Order: sequence, then structure tokens, then C-alpha cells
Amino acid sequence: MLAGVCYLFPQGRWHIGTVNLRFPTLTKVLNPQHELDVEAYLRQQDSLAAMLDSLQDSMACYQRQLDSSDIRFWFPNDDDRFFDTLFAQLEKTGSTGRTIRIVHYGDSQIEMDRMSDRLRSRMQTLFGGGGPGLVPFATLIPSYSVSTYGSGALVRQSPFGDSIVVRANGNYGPMVQDFHVAGSATSSIKATTHKNRDSRLARFGRVGLLFCNRPGPLHATLKAGGYTAEQEDTTAGVHLFNWRLDTTATELRIAVQGSADLYGVMVDNGPGVAVDNIPMRGCSGHQFSQINRDQLTQAYALMDVGLIILQFGGNSVPYLSNDRSIQAYANEMGRQIDRLHQCCPGALILFIGPSDMSKRTEEGDLFSYPWIPRVVEALRNAVCAHGAAYWSIYDAMGGANSMSAWVNQGLGSGDYIHFSQRGADVMGDRLATAFENMYTLYKMRRQTTIPTETEVTDAK
Repeated sequence: MLAGVCYLFPQGRWHIGTVNLRFPTLTKVLNPQHELDVEAYLRQQDSLAAMLDSLQDSMACYQRQLDSSDIRFWFPNDDDRFFDTLFAQLEKTGSTGRTIRIVHYGDSQIEMDRMSDRLRSRMQTLFGGGGPGLVPFATLIPSYSVSTYGSGALVRQSPFGDSIVVRANGNYGPMVQDFHVAGSATSSIKATTHKNRDSRLARFGRVGLLFCNRPGPLHATLKAGGYTAEQEDTTAGVHLFNWRLDTTATELRIAVQGSADLYGVMVDNGPGVAVDNIPMRGCSGHQFSQINRDQLTQAYALMDVGLIILQFGGNSVPYLSNDRSIQAYANEMGRQIDRLHQCCPGALILFIGPSDMSKRTEEGDLFSYPWIPRVVEALRNAVCAHGAAYWSIYDAMGGANSMSAWVNQGLGSGDYIHFSQRGADVMGDRLATAFENMYTLYKMRRQTTIPTETEVTDAK
């Protein structure tokens, strides 16, 4: 019967007065669109990872497999040694006592610590560390990993957000939003009991309050379990109060008195690696040039940042409809990368591009935005040209029209833009696997290279 209707009305629509009826064309009925089997696709990728593990005796073969993988990185000048300096520093944190930070900025795709939590778990398994990382002084967006409650004389400052946000002439800090205190305020931070929480998140051993005295001074008191300590700073500028607890805690409270911009609280358990989740809902990633450069430079130095991840593009895709607008956006991201290089010259930068996104046609069909591949290509070229690496969620999830398959199979949300929690976990694991693949390549390369005299001395 449906085929008969399609035959009589081949255009797929029927006008009855002011009513327009739409239905599938005969071609669509007889040749339905093939949907990606996401689970099978992921299993295929997992088998590739297993095969890579078995090829450690052949670095050239390993490199070829990495380069053909959907979860590969793209590097400036195709230099696959891009992460080597970071890996070398992370391996030495046990002896140096450092907590090296990976700062993960992104749009709403990473809200609630999504993706960052899976990367954090894998990196801390490899290199040590614990705790949720840098968190705001007061709740901005709920998180599966840690709950934060702030009270008192606090005013939120940010270059983005709704009308109640105060614009503060660049005084925003490394979270691209902070809280100005003029008087007294408190922050209570507690590890959540979410069932999927990594146990390392609940280990608070090192606490740092990052702030800018404006005009100051600032006095702070930390209480965690039976530990109590106070610090005060009277000089203007960016500062860090550091506390090292006697034993690890699962919750803490910081009380402050004074006049300052509170950038955030670093909740770690070093030495090792910390991964900071900094979501920026609705942003396209162009806000970094709006932050006071001197203040941001000082803050990054105090934080000991080794890698900055920028995950943006999804909020811009619906508005990019031609080559000119696409290239303009890619160029703007290049300028943002340049600014971050200036403010944090010792850190590497990784840009994560947009995922596949679907929209509905007049006939009710779901298709990817047709220009996403051009956006991915333009961003990849611009990012690498500005000295940063690129990773493509679009490719890692299966490419064109994959989002509808992810939604239908429980891995995407009904807006056909965001991942479900399970889908975000999968994508976070794929990003973590991409890093682990590069770390394996780094170790293989090191084993096949004759050590220098300095390296031999360091080893001894």
C-alpha cells in the first residue's frame, strides 16, 4: 500500500488545501539508508588496538597502523614526537614531586566532567596522581566527580554567559570565569558517590587556592578532616595558597576574607598528573584572547600546565555555511592558539574538533550538516599551522551520518548534537586510547634509540 501511494505521488508530498502531507519517496522505501552499527564499529577499532599491542617489535608497522586509525592525532609538520616531552616529564613526576596539569577546555560536550573523567582515569593509571583537579570556588555546572558549594559575598565574572554575569575587563583567570569576593565567603568541596566514579577522585592530598588580589589582601583558612591551616597574602597580583594534608581527605572547606578574584581550587593528590575539566557552555572557543594576558600567564605558571586541550566547534557548525565563514572560524581558532602559546609557552596544545551533528530535512530525514568535513579539514590545517595537534571526534565516531546511529543505539542524545553519558564515556575512552597509543610509540622509540650520555646519567 505504501509503495502504491509513493508511485502515485512520486515527489513524496500531497497538498490538500493548506495542509501539506509528506511521506517517503519510492526510492527511499525500496532503498533505505544504511545505519552505522556503532557497536560493531567500536569492536573493529578495539581489535585494531589489540593488534597494535602485538606489533611492538616493529615500530614502523605500529606507526603505519596509527596513521590509518580513526583515532589518530594530526601533528604540526607530521611530527609524531609531539607528545614526547610531555610523556618524559610525566614519567619523572615520582622523582620530581610535580603535579603536571592537563587543562581540558570545551563546550557543553564536556559538561559534568564528561570525557575529561575518562582521560583523567587513564592518565593517572599510567602516571599517578589523584583528585578531580581544578574546580570553581562555587558551583557553576554540576559534576559527576565532585560537588562544590560556595556562599558569601561572591560575584561571578565571565566573558560569556547570561545577563547576570559581570564583565570584568579581562579579570577572569584560567577557568575563563571566576568569583570576585569582597568580604567573607566559603567553599565546600566533596567527592561524589557516583557509581562510575574512579576511586582516585576521592583522594584529596594537595589543595591549592588560585587567586588574584584585586586589590587585596586575602586571608584563607582550610579545613579537611582534622587538618586546619591558614594563609594570607597582602600583595597585588596572582598568587597560590598551597596546602599539603597530613592524610588524604574526601571533603574540605575553605573560608576566605578579603577582596580578590578567586580563580579556582586545585584539589589533587600528587605527584603525578591532574586533569582539569573546564566546560564553557555555548562557546565557540574565542574567549581566551579576552582574558588579561599577564594574569593568565602568571596563573598558568603557578599551575604547572603541561597540556592544554581545546574542544570546540559544535556551537559554530550550524552557522558555518560557506568556505569563507569556515575559514574565518578556523583562522580565529589559530589566533586563540597563538594567545595560549604566549601565555603558557611550556605547554603543548591539542585541539579537538566537532563531532558529527544531524539536522532534519523538510521530509523528516536526518542527515549530517553537509559542511562538517570542510570544517574538520579547515580546523585541522589551521591548528597544525599554529603549532598545535588535532584530534577529530567526527572521524572517531564514524564520520558522516554517524550521530543518528549513535542516538538510535543509546550513545547520543535526542538533540542529535550531544552524546549520552554512555556515549561520552566511549568517546573519552577513545581519546584516552589515542594518548596511550602515542605513549606506546614513545616507549618503543626510546627503546630503539641509543641513549645519550645525559640520559644515561639521569637514569643512574
